[in-house]
Amino acid sequence: MAQWENLTEKDFGKELVKSQKVCVLPIAVMERHGDHLPLGTDVFFNHKIACLAAEIEKAVVFPMYYFTQILEGKHKLGTIALSANLVLELLESVCDEIGRNGFKKIIILNGHGGNPSFVSFFIQSLLNKKKDYMVYYPKESWKVCWEKFKNPKLADNHGGHLETSILLAVCRDLVKMEDVQKPAVCLNRLKHLGDIATPVSWYADYPDHYAGDASKSDINMGKKMLEESVKYTAKVIKIVKQDKVAEKLYNEFFNRSKR
Repeated sequence: MAQWENLTEKDFGKELVKSQKVCVLPIAVMERHGDHLPLGTDVFFNHKIACLAAEIEKAVVFPMYYFTQILEGKHKLGTIALSANLVLELLESVCDEIGRNGFKKIIILNGHGGNPSFVSFFIQSLLNKKKDYMVYYPKESWKVCWEKFKNPKLADNHGGHLETSILLAVCRDLVKMEDVQKPAVCLNRLKHLGDIATPVSWYADYPDHYAGDASKSDINMGKKMLEESVKYTAKVIKIVKQDKVAEKLYNEFFNRSKR
């Protein structure tokens, strides 16, 4: 595994070759996860998963990246919420820089529950102007492992027992179990709208950015969750390395789009 920021220029060239020009870009946000978890929760576990997976399946891991979509958290202290246009432009510029440094395949590893729509739109926006690299967006590793380890009797949408368990495994010293709040439930303040979304839908349900019961957290379960997430991500890296079709179709699309 090679962490971008730890490499010298000389080593960078070697790792570019060893990785088969594959870079993992783990993205997340800075936001509140209850009183007991650090603001960098999503950043920490997502970057750790990327690094451990890249040890199994060689890839270069981009530095911790937390400038994505979290406007719904602006009311909580410590949140870093940039404008929608800026986060899109910044992510494109970062990918351009990764590509300029020689990588041909970029895997966006998302660690924040509020990012899927943002990342999906970003992926589609890459059809506006042709790039000399391919971007891949796999299903979030935490979604895969959450399904396996979730307890049907315990709701956990944010900062609950699942997220706290994996943080205990990743950075125990930053988790303050003594500050765990009482279980937080969905307020359903927009229940009358059904499936109709609004800008304040998340705020209406979880204004305190805590959802679940962190008192049920278990470091051993967290270690198993981390292991499963790493295995899944390593498999993703391997699949991306072997792919020879996406780039051809990308080039074909732009050739057919010329008028």
